[in-house]
Amino acid sequence: MRKLENIPFEELTIGTRASLTRTLTEEDLLLFAKVSGDTNPVHLDEAYAATTQFEGRIAHGMWTASLISCALATKLPGPGGIYLGQELKFMRPVKVGDTVTVELEILEINEQRKRATVSTNVVNQNGKTVVKGKAEIMPSSGKVVVDEYPLPEVILKPAN
Repeated sequence: MRKLENIPFEELTIGTRASLTRTLTEEDLLLFAKVSGDTNPVHLDEAYAATTQFEGRIAHGMWTASLISCALATKLPGPGGIYLGQELKFMRPVKVGDTVTVELEILEINEQRKRATVSTNVVNQNGKTVVKGKAEIMPSSGKVVVDEYPLPEVILKPAN
């Protein structure tokens, strides 16, 4: 089992960085559509999506944004921290097979409120920015080390 370890508020410094990389799979796309209820054909219907400016299916923008949440929850600040807010700008589409990297960097630290502002940029395998933004976080005070919660196996089956 993987251990998750935070960076407590007291150890944060401006310029602290972390990253998380993930490749979008067909299963990710379908599961995100199922969980979110977003069945826009630009995500799911290849024939329709081919007629759009994207010339094929694209990931839900919020799938990519959810990776920012994952990186904040597991890397910086990590477990025990609270994600308070986010500004996002979607710059480029992500397609099945694309590998994206969330790049986090502490920009500001508010000692009085025990909060921090984090740059939350996501780049694709070609180094092109697909999402850019900033988040406000409330890191926990003190060290937190936990076992990662075991997730259930999910099996996709075709709709009837």
